[in-house]
Amino acid sequence: MLSLIGIAPHPAIIIPEIGKSELDKVSKTVTGMRKLGKLFKEESPELLIVITPHGSAFREGPAILTGKQLKGNFGQFGFPSIRVEFETDQQLLELVKQETADGLVYPVFMEGSGSLDHGAMVPLYYLNEAGCKVPGLHITFGFNPPRDLYQFGQALRRAVDKRGLKTAVLASGDLSHRLIPGAPAGYNPRGAEYDRLLAEQLGSGKVEEILDIDPVLIEEAGECGYRSFVIALGTIAGEKFETDIFSYEGPFGVGYLVAAIKPRVEGNNPESNPAKLAREVLEQYFSGVEKGLEFSGGGQLFQEKAGAFVSLKKNSKLRGCIGTVEPVRKNLYEEIKANAVSAAVQDPRFSPVSADELGDISISVDVLSPLEKISGIKELNPEKYGVLVRSGHRSGLLLPDLEGIDTPETQVSIAMQKAGISSDQPVELYRFTVTRYRE
Repeated sequence: MLSLIGIAPHPAIIIPEIGKSELDKVSKTVTGMRKLGKLFKEESPELLIVITPHGSAFREGPAILTGKQLKGNFGQFGFPSIRVEFETDQQLLELVKQETADGLVYPVFMEGSGSLDHGAMVPLYYLNEAGCKVPGLHITFGFNPPRDLYQFGQALRRAVDKRGLKTAVLASGDLSHRLIPGAPAGYNPRGAEYDRLLAEQLGSGKVEEILDIDPVLIEEAGECGYRSFVIALGTIAGEKFETDIFSYEGPFGVGYLVAAIKPRVEGNNPESNPAKLAREVLEQYFSGVEKGLEFSGGGQLFQEKAGAFVSLKKNSKLRGCIGTVEPVRKNLYEEIKANAVSAAVQDPRFSPVSADELGDISISVDVLSPLEKISGIKELNPEKYGVLVRSGHRSGLLLPDLEGIDTPETQVSIAMQKAGISSDQPVELYRFTVTRYRE
């Protein structure tokens, strides 16, 4: 199963140790890459296919490194101590050989240990930083026609399906290198045109238009990622997908786009996607319809009981969040319905959401595991566990994996502040995990 495609740039300057004083100029990209890394971590793929422009490239077809353990470092940028490793999945490699034996594109299988190029290492650095480190394949695109590369991507998908493990694709590539005077490849006004067009087409899911982009425009833009993206799109050929653009900027004359593409899972309806359920609840609430939502009632939401938090964000800022720590209704379906409305109109920290705002709001739902009492703060990890702090009749809760909450001490302190518990009062600590759903 293929669950996620990441679109990632690869300038070494976005590595904090390398960028240093210049890092503020690429802050949007750094933030975008960290969001992408977290998303990969949340998806928990078992395999990863990395597609890069900067390995050994051939006109015959894409190059695939076959060495079991691939390594690289940033010595060419003056930082040999920063290293990245990537393990080749030999079973997937053999399946790709089988699936491409009679195709339009014949990959070049690069025997030997092989070295990682910076096009792969930069995005892998951010995935590793987020705690996502899995084996897979390292592929450098070939200089083949777009539709042939697209069919190669389809062959990759067949191999993935036969392998039977949850797989993600990481497509590395910068956009135009000619955005401003003094850019690395010179200036061409069509560079910005290309970047706008590609971002719009990715965002709208216009695969045919991407495959048919004017080759003259591609050449004049001086890009390096188009072929990586085409192969990646081939892995979800024929499927509907949604694109989330995390960031775009071009401070040095090169376009850096960070995005995530998620195939729409069949049956992605309110019964299988709690975040979609929350949206439909709110759409109905604001439309004034009194009749309840009607579904078959046979899925997980109707069979399980659990606490759940519904979070609303507008322009990446919290707009409302209400939830239940433990179940108080007959099933998870009813829990989410009630909390969705409460998050929109009853969160005392915000004015009520209006019907006009709903289209600009993104929704996520966190389903909580049962609370687990712990003996101390050392048993917390703010990326993995949420925390509930109790003192007498007061309690405060903080969900896991929140931006800016990096230590257990900070996590507990904020939860205590929310509950109005002073630092000198004795507390009981409980931890929990969440399953997070997005639309």
